[in-house]
Amino acid sequence: MASGLLAQIRSIFEGDAGVRKVADDPVLSAELLLLFRMILADGEASENEMATFRRICRDAFGIAEESIDPVIEYLNEFGYETNGSQAIAVFQELDVERRKLLARHMAEIAKADAKLAENEVKLLRRSLDLLGISPVDVVKPAS
Repeated sequence: MASGLLAQIRSIFEGDAGVRKVADDPVLSAELLLLFRMILADGEASENEMATFRRICRDAFGIAEESIDPVIEYLNEFGYETNGSQAIAVFQELDVERRKLLARHMAEIAKADAKLAENEVKLLRRSLDLLGISPVDVVKPAS
């Protein structure tokens, strides 16, 4: 009980740990913004797309489940300052495996609602072009 109270007090003064992690990592911020843009590409955020986003946040980036809503709020508040091209530019200098991982995450989000909208396909195609990634690399298992 005391440790839970201390964690709450620490969170008040230091902010949410997941939000700090995202705010302190420009690459992670850029990726989450791109994933969120993919969610919204078809004009609606389905439950399956949000569940996929949450799973990626948790499994790929170690963001605790209780931090995901505050992270989404952070992205909504500060993400308007970064457009998609700026977010992709962060990845252009990274190694090819990291760029492939971003592309796979984007494809997972696009496919999460079991339908690929034209805007999702366009966003994914443009992102792959900018990342220098072949669509074949997105469907191949990670090495």
